[in-house]
Amino acid sequence: MLGACCCSASATEASLIFVNAKLWTENPAQPTAQAVALDGSRILAVGNNEAIRKLAGPDTRIIDLGGRLLLPGFNDSHVHFLIGGGSLITVHLGAANSQAEFKDRIAQFARTLPKGAWLRNGLWDHQRWNPPVLPDHQLIDDVSGDHPAFLWRLDGHMALVNAQAMKLAGIDRNTKDVPGGEIERDKDGNPTGILKDAAIALVQRIMPPLSPEEEAQAMEEAMREAAAHGVTSVQNMADSSEDRGQPDNFREFQKIERAGKLTVRIYEAFPVRDWKTLADAGIVAPFGSPYLRIGNLKAFADGALGSETAWMDEPFTNNPAKSGLASPDLLDVEHFYESMRQADKAGLQLTIHAIGDRANRTILDLYGRLEKDNGPADRRPRIEHAQHLHPEDYARFAKLGVIVSMQPYHAIDDGRWAETILGPQRIKSSYAWKSLLDAGATLAFGSDWPVAPLDPVMGIYAATTRRTLDGKNPNGWIPEQRITVAQAVHAYTMGSAFAEHQETVKGSIEPGKLADLVVLSDDIFTIPPEAIEKTRVDMTIFDGKVIYQR
Repeated sequence: MLGACCCSASATEASLIFVNAKLWTENPAQPTAQAVALDGSRILAVGNNEAIRKLAGPDTRIIDLGGRLLLPGFNDSHVHFLIGGGSLITVHLGAANSQAEFKDRIAQFARTLPKGAWLRNGLWDHQRWNPPVLPDHQLIDDVSGDHPAFLWRLDGHMALVNAQAMKLAGIDRNTKDVPGGEIERDKDGNPTGILKDAAIALVQRIMPPLSPEEEAQAMEEAMREAAAHGVTSVQNMADSSEDRGQPDNFREFQKIERAGKLTVRIYEAFPVRDWKTLADAGIVAPFGSPYLRIGNLKAFADGALGSETAWMDEPFTNNPAKSGLASPDLLDVEHFYESMRQADKAGLQLTIHAIGDRANRTILDLYGRLEKDNGPADRRPRIEHAQHLHPEDYARFAKLGVIVSMQPYHAIDDGRWAETILGPQRIKSSYAWKSLLDAGATLAFGSDWPVAPLDPVMGIYAATTRRTLDGKNPNGWIPEQRITVAQAVHAYTMGSAFAEHQETVKGSIEPGKLADLVVLSDDIFTIPPEAIEKTRVDMTIFDGKVIYQR
């Protein structure tokens, strides 16, 4: 195919040309090439060096890649974009390896805050500590000063709040648990400061939103982070932490787009409960510009494994009294299903978070009912995470056309401790990318940033090696679920584009598609998979312009 030049009909002069590249196009009709020509925001032609050079004019910029790998821009199928940006401008607790370090980082950051300002975010991980015990408010009360604290665990399904935040929220020993949530208590019945899932809202509702200046800074940091990792598209997920501020978030996206400063394409998800607002406006998924679109609706079936709120059929191995929590959405399944049915009938896309095996099976059952009730359609329903499955459910994803939106980094992170919660048998069908692909399912890969790094290269490394972060599984954790580099790249490009109804305009390097590309420092298709971890993004091209160079 290198001798071919797949060109557009007109003899348009290219605005930017890349030559001497190893193009992995994701286009089955022309899988590899040497060069590509861009015409502004679109791809003009793909072919060999000689043919593409002929499209250069006096104003054309030509970049010689010296044999480096050129891929379609990465499309992260699951992020929390402004929360991710916000995590870069607040206290960083994710790398705290002990309670002492955790406390010290909070103390240092609290001293930088204005009087009375909230301590936010954090993204701590108690599984890094020895022993991995949950923190409590007493650990941080004396170092947080006059600052109310609301600090997320990295999975976004559990938070630590200090005594001042509990006082402001009216939480005490008499406060009852909320449906779909839990207030952790000590042996005397007093709240420890740990809130799980729906209980988190008890404090969230009294927290002030980010200031306009903080929101703008968070957006700028998020776009910079995306560009540095070759991420040119993201699918932004509404959830319990974002619902309250979501209109402001979306206004921020629109403001940046209208100013011509948006350097990542965003497909925004709204809560399923808001389906009627979109449907009454006549919106059908996906609606919007090439930069910012809506039509996706998000809901929750359960929580997360690290918080022990993933909804499982059997009790947790380390905590036999519990088997997780169904989300508030599923406490009245028929009411929730009716919202799903009406939204689907209106042409809106459904995206449901499900981590535990019972949660996944429940959502698959509901998607099966949609097919019967509303008839065949190009609906592309999604399950986000799909981490722990019954093996007999693999084939149902393909049969029902349910897209599996997964985050491979979670496996090498959670693999450090997941067996202690699930036992040796259930982990065999956890993060089961290979089994799902073998069953014919469509995979779309993402990060869940800021729960995990916004770094598709690390995601590809995770998917192909399954080497856990603690170094204890050099041959892979559950190695039979490893997939190939080609399969992982496809899931980060065409798979994710398909998941947002955009496979005809992005996800591959072919004429007419959007000019979003990424250059890598190494050829990840030929180096050993374990070396992918050291590969870096050398250049990111968005909308036909170079927006990042290492």
